[in-house]
Amino acid sequence: MTVRRGAEAGMLFASFQDGEGCKSYLVACSQSCSAAVIDPALDLVDRYAGEISKQGLRLRYIIDTHTHADHFSGARALHEEFGAPIVMHRNSPAPYVNLYVEDGHSLPLGDLRLTVMHTPGHTADSISVHVNDRVFTGDTLLIGGTGRSDLPTGDPNKLFDSLFSKLLSLPGETLVFPAHDYKGREHTTVGEERRSNPRLAKEERLDFVALMEGLNLSAPTHLTEALRTNMSGGKTVRQLLAEAAAKVPFMSMDELKRRLDRRANDFVLIDVRESDAFAAGHVPGAVHIPRGQLELRVNEALPDPSVEILTVCEFGKISTLAAATLRELGYGRSVALDGGMSAWREGGQPIHISS
Repeated sequence: MTVRRGAEAGMLFASFQDGEGCKSYLVACSQSCSAAVIDPALDLVDRYAGEISKQGLRLRYIIDTHTHADHFSGARALHEEFGAPIVMHRNSPAPYVNLYVEDGHSLPLGDLRLTVMHTPGHTADSISVHVNDRVFTGDTLLIGGTGRSDLPTGDPNKLFDSLFSKLLSLPGETLVFPAHDYKGREHTTVGEERRSNPRLAKEERLDFVALMEGLNLSAPTHLTEALRTNMSGGKTVRQLLAEAAAKVPFMSMDELKRRLDRRANDFVLIDVRESDAFAAGHVPGAVHIPRGQLELRVNEALPDPSVEILTVCEFGKISTLAAATLRELGYGRSVALDGGMSAWREGGQPIHISS
C-alpha cells in the first residue's frame, strides 16, 4: 500500500493504493477540515481512519464512483465508523446508499465543491468527481486505457459518450486520478490522455465500440463475490471468517496431540468436512458431522451442551465457522483446531482411514 499526500489551493489530498492496483483518495478542505473519501477499499479502512485522525478532519462524504466488480468496497465500514453518508449515482443497486446523486449535482466540502459527472459505460452507475484542478474518474478513464465495458451493466456506446463528450471536454491540464493503475503511476492529465491513450485514438464511435467488444478480457478474480457484496450489502467470506474467529478460541496441534496421547475423553472431536474427505483420513476418534448438517444433527449428536467441542476441517476456516455456530446454539465451550487437517497431516500426526 502506498500513501501520498499533497495540498493544492486550500485542498488537503492523500492517495492510497493496495496490492492489487486499486486506488482511492482522501480529499479535504484545509479551512473547514471537512473531508471525503473516494472509492474506499475494505482492506484500507483503518488507513483512511488513521489519516483522518492524524489530519484532524471530519468525514463528510464516502463516495463510490461505481459498483466495483474486482474488490470489496469499504464504504459501509467507513459509514459505520464515522456516520458520513455513502454517495453513489441514483442507478446504483446497492441498498446501503444514503445519498443518491445525478449528473451536474455538487457536494459542498467547505470551500470546495465536488461536482458529479455521470459517466456510464463501465457500469450504468459510474460517476466521475471533478474538484478544482482534478477529476476522479473511477474506472471510466484510466492512465493509458479505459475501463472495460463487458461486465454487468457495461455498455461501450455509453462509454464512448462519457469519454469523448464529457471527460475529454475538460481542460487539458486537468489532473486525472483513476480508481485503478497497475504500474504504480500517480496520475495523468486529460491532455496527455488525448495525445497518447491508444483507446482514445479510436475517435469514431463504431471503431471504439468494435475495439471494446473485441478485447476478450478475463474475468476479475473476485467478480462474483465483489458484485454480490457491493450490490447487496452482504458480507465477504473474509468478514464472516473474521467475525467467527473473534468469537471462538483455537486449540493447537500440540494440545490435541497431548490429549490423544493420554486418551482424554473429556471433549468431543467433530470433523465437519464432507464424507469423502473424512473417509480418506481423519483424526482418530473424530465424529463426522458435515458442516451443512450441523444445525440439524446437533441435538442428537451432542446432548450435553456443557461438553468441550473441538471442530476440525481441512484448513481451519470451515471449522471456525462451525465452532462459532455451535457457540450461538448454546455450546459455549466450542473451539476450532488451528490449522486443520492439512497441518495435522503435514506434521506427521496420527490419521485414521475409514474402510
